[in-house]
Amino acid sequence: MTYQFNRRSFLGLSIATTAAAALSACAPKAQNSTGVSRVLPTDPLIAEVENLRPSTGKTVTKTLKAESISTAMAGEKITTWGYDKKLVAPTLRGMVGDQLNLNLTNELPESTSIHWHGLALRNNADGVPGLTQEAVETATSYSYDFKLAHPGTYWYHSHVEMQRERALYGALIIDDPQEPLQYDKEWVIVLDDWLDGVTGTPDEAMKELAKGMAPMSGMSHGSEDGGMVMGHMLMGATSDFLGGDAGDVAYPLHLFNGTTIEKPEVFMAQPGDRVRLRIINAAGDTAYRVGVPKQKLIVTHTDGFPVVHAEVDAVVLGMGERIDALLTIQDGFTPLLALAEGKAQMAYGLIATGTGTAPRRGDLPTVLTGEIVDGGQLTADPSVNLAVKMPDQVHELRLTGGMEDYDWGINGHRFDMAKPFEHTFDLKEGQRVEVKFINDTDMWHPMHIHGHTFQIGQSGARKDTVIVRPRETVTVQFNADNPGQWLTHCHNAYHAERGMMGVFSYVK
Repeated sequence: MTYQFNRRSFLGLSIATTAAAALSACAPKAQNSTGVSRVLPTDPLIAEVENLRPSTGKTVTKTLKAESISTAMAGEKITTWGYDKKLVAPTLRGMVGDQLNLNLTNELPESTSIHWHGLALRNNADGVPGLTQEAVETATSYSYDFKLAHPGTYWYHSHVEMQRERALYGALIIDDPQEPLQYDKEWVIVLDDWLDGVTGTPDEAMKELAKGMAPMSGMSHGSEDGGMVMGHMLMGATSDFLGGDAGDVAYPLHLFNGTTIEKPEVFMAQPGDRVRLRIINAAGDTAYRVGVPKQKLIVTHTDGFPVVHAEVDAVVLGMGERIDALLTIQDGFTPLLALAEGKAQMAYGLIATGTGTAPRRGDLPTVLTGEIVDGGQLTADPSVNLAVKMPDQVHELRLTGGMEDYDWGINGHRFDMAKPFEHTFDLKEGQRVEVKFINDTDMWHPMHIHGHTFQIGQSGARKDTVIVRPRETVTVQFNADNPGQWLTHCHNAYHAERGMMGVFSYVK
């Protein structure tokens, strides 16, 4: 469902204006050097649109503490950063129309924030320091308060530099009051690649990659044998499905709900149970191929929105993507595999019915073949198709840069958060916007747009994050119905940090 705002409608204007004024002190003082009049996060229009969203009158209240945590991973004691001392933060849950009020306390040694990935929400709650809010400084608190506008599987994570590469993330599930799916159980699965505290820190990995990844003579290309590890760099890991290079970063571990392959999570069920899987890829540099050996998944949603159901052998999720799928449970132990695409590593969980013997790790298959899809290759359920309309605004986003100098960007520009309004992609409220993601690089990129859901082509999936393969163009459209300043970026954490970002900027 899409909510359009009519500028002639002033329903709730006094409430909206009051709310905007109350939040104005928390907004970034971004300078508009271009002279264009922009709809900044403190604009009364932001609160007006928020007030028009559906409401149940109920509030979901939660507190989170970002802090240093000590834990064990693969038999080693490590220190990292997380929420509420957990490797995977608490799953937040509400109904469409509920108000989410979350108070974040920052006990980290540096500033932080929370971004609500995939949500159409008020701009001043989007959690991008320097663009939609001031960073939450050490030993301070910040309140996020917004309506949950759409059902689906979403997640939240820090949007400060490399913090998401630690454990600052969790799932957010928004229930549909008219849920059409029938199932007996539901399992939320968060996947992640991990190095913090094991081989170094994300910042150390970023520093090493920033020096560049010059190609090596004699390096094997075109195989899926996992590549060669050089410090924090991964060289030569390839995936035919992703169109070439599978990733840049060497990870010692991959996590399935915070667990490693030494002690996989076990889900209990009964034979014949129909289970809804809500799968989230929270990784920094790894796509995951997810499936159950010799069983089919029925994919029902991607990035929170329903698709025409697809029966597949496995599904590939890029960083930031989510997939919902139905699985019918068989008797005995069943492995649910998450293979690190092109990296010859895995994470997995086990489904148990109380009979049989758990499979040994060495006996698990290391490949999943057959009908393999990613969310961008699915078809939207007709109920969520955007109306066919000629675009009012067309933006070309050429994905540029390369691994040799590690100089990622959009249209040849490396984004500078200190100057967020340089090279913006301007649009106006009420427009239909077409975006062409044109990949001029030799690397795949999961491209994400904040605050909006786009449709791929005329009838493709409704998504907020889409895989764009090397030398490929992916064309999407969205309705400009959520005023503000919205980041777009590659959801490879290292590519984004090195500049593959931009801003969709609402102007007056």
